[in-house]
Amino acid sequence: MAMFFVLLTLISGFSFVRCVTDQSDVQALQVLYTSLNSPSQLTNWNNGGGDPCGESWKGITCEGSAVVSIDISDLGVSGTLGYLLSDLMSLRKLDVSGNNIHDTLPYQLPPNLTSIDLSRNNLSGNLPYSISAMSSLSYMNVSGNSLSMSIGDIFAGHESLTTLDLSHNNFSGDLPSSLSTASKLSVLYVQNNQLTGSIDLLSSLPLTTLNVANNHFKGSIPKELISIKTLIYDGNSFDNVPASPEPERPDKKEKPPGSKKPNKDKGPEEKSSESNKGLSGGVVSGIVFGSLFVAGIIALVLYLCIHKKKKKVGGSTRASQRSLPLSATSEMQEQRVKSVASVADSPAEKVTVDRVLKNGSLNRIRSPITASQYTVSSLQVATNSFSQENIIGEGSLGRVYRAEFPNGKIMAIKKIDNAALSLQEEDTFLEAISNMSRLRHPNIVPLVGYCTEHAQRLLVYEYVGNGNLDDTLHLNDDRSMNLTWNARVKVALGTAKALEYLHEVCLPSIVHRNFKSANILLDEELNPHLSDSGLAALTPNTERQVSTQVVGSFGYSAPEFALSGVYTVKSDVYTFGVVMLELLTGRKPLDSSRTRAEQSLVRWATPQLHDIDALSKMVDPSLNGMYPAKSLSRFADIIALCIQPEPEFRPPMSEVVQQLVRLVQRASVVKRRSSDDTGFSYRTPEHEHIDISY
Repeated sequence: MAMFFVLLTLISGFSFVRCVTDQSDVQALQVLYTSLNSPSQLTNWNNGGGDPCGESWKGITCEGSAVVSIDISDLGVSGTLGYLLSDLMSLRKLDVSGNNIHDTLPYQLPPNLTSIDLSRNNLSGNLPYSISAMSSLSYMNVSGNSLSMSIGDIFAGHESLTTLDLSHNNFSGDLPSSLSTASKLSVLYVQNNQLTGSIDLLSSLPLTTLNVANNHFKGSIPKELISIKTLIYDGNSFDNVPASPEPERPDKKEKPPGSKKPNKDKGPEEKSSESNKGLSGGVVSGIVFGSLFVAGIIALVLYLCIHKKKKKVGGSTRASQRSLPLSATSEMQEQRVKSVASVADSPAEKVTVDRVLKNGSLNRIRSPITASQYTVSSLQVATNSFSQENIIGEGSLGRVYRAEFPNGKIMAIKKIDNAALSLQEEDTFLEAISNMSRLRHPNIVPLVGYCTEHAQRLLVYEYVGNGNLDDTLHLNDDRSMNLTWNARVKVALGTAKALEYLHEVCLPSIVHRNFKSANILLDEELNPHLSDSGLAALTPNTERQVSTQVVGSFGYSAPEFALSGVYTVKSDVYTFGVVMLELLTGRKPLDSSRTRAEQSLVRWATPQLHDIDALSKMVDPSLNGMYPAKSLSRFADIIALCIQPEPEFRPPMSEVVQQLVRLVQRASVVKRRSSDDTGFSYRTPEHEHIDISY
């Protein structure tokens, strides 16, 4: 018996020594392994427990019980990065480069990374906002992927960042202003993207290597950047081009500071000029090159003087364009319109240059319009002359029609009522289209076309054919029965991500102003798609606006908007909270058919959100009690934060997204631990055992 206890003690001690890895790290690696399709290349990894530190999982480095490095580069693994990387709190290095990892980046990445290399994969979407919190990051490489949209203003406070590689992606928009605060950044690669604007904000950085080639940058290259050790800038539209260093090599005094050293293997001309003291062919060549160099300097000085004078006269590039002769201005506009028309779906949808140029309407457009141009006749044919039976919606700006084109494509056409707009200028409308056409997010209905022919204002959107959330929740039919608790959480998370994109990724931020369940469209898989994004730029007429706001102030509108007319991103957060209340209760924001105390959803629900017994009675009856109690409570906590009366206390949408993601993660963990692969059980007041799955 004594021997048995000794043996048991030894076994227990052995187990204790081996199982050293922090459990949250183990769980995060298990999720990563499963998301990567459990590849055999990751030797010793498993998704059923284990000890990454004690069992030497391939690519894992530990310090004590904490995982500090993951290096699984160039192993040919595929799949996704999962959703639990943010739990690796001690991780400093993450290298998954050179694989076939796809899908979007997780919204939450390990927060304490010093080095992250995601290059040479097939990642898509945009950079997550959580990168902004990685204050210790010194190396970041996401090159060679399919990342898109704007880079995002996520580099404020990155005082340790020395190397940043964003090259060979599909990033668009201007460089983020926060990049100028990365005070130690010495190496920056952004080549082969679709970036626009100037590179002036980089001039204050201690760069030694900069590659901005093959983008759409314009303006001038700052003199501070011309002198850096390695500068590659071709494939852009810069006004000035740095002088080539080759003519300067014979005379070392003419080299700009920090320029590259000449090649040690000198050409025949250089050797000849050094060996012959007489007037040799090399000297003659040197004189010729020297003369050309001087002439080039004189021409550059004259150009800069003229350019400077133009700036003073015009005050800005736009002003200088206005001062051009009418013929020159028309020529510039014609080229611009031709480039826009080239993206139309078919020749019948293109608008001629003359039609758009009649009132010089393109002067105010700040960037090209990527949406296609349609003719009125093509839209009339597709909607059967905007017939009554094709109406699928109506808002403050006009009606929405279902349109079917001859090629079988189905679209949604918003026909804007000119009486609903306070600004009638065509360039204002086109500027709004320019901004809307660049919105790219899986939970935002994309604008694909427009029409301004014959003073019409028409917008063409992708068609989402499963109705909107308002109808699904509030019409007395079977559709609400299909909206399970899981589906409601998915709708909330998707629309939260859409608002996060508008508020925190788009530069400048876009305030939706009309966020409501009727503007959340659902596809066949019940994925949400937010409509009318960017339409706030088209301000409704005052009289018509008031008629809708009186009702809205008691339903969706935030208190500060109802009282003072002030509307900000935090007002969008409030209306998002109201929509979450709709998802929770199945009630309308304002329902005059109910008793006076229950007519306003926010006023009725707010006092009950933290009362677990009252909360269970608030839940939409169509759920039939099939919901997880803990998930319900966390859902209510998020609502309470969003609908606070004071806007400054409401969270940003990125925080709302994080909380909803964690809500889903916790539920998924419970499901994985369950013995039932089809779902997992919850105990609720109404039902003891309910199986649901995420």
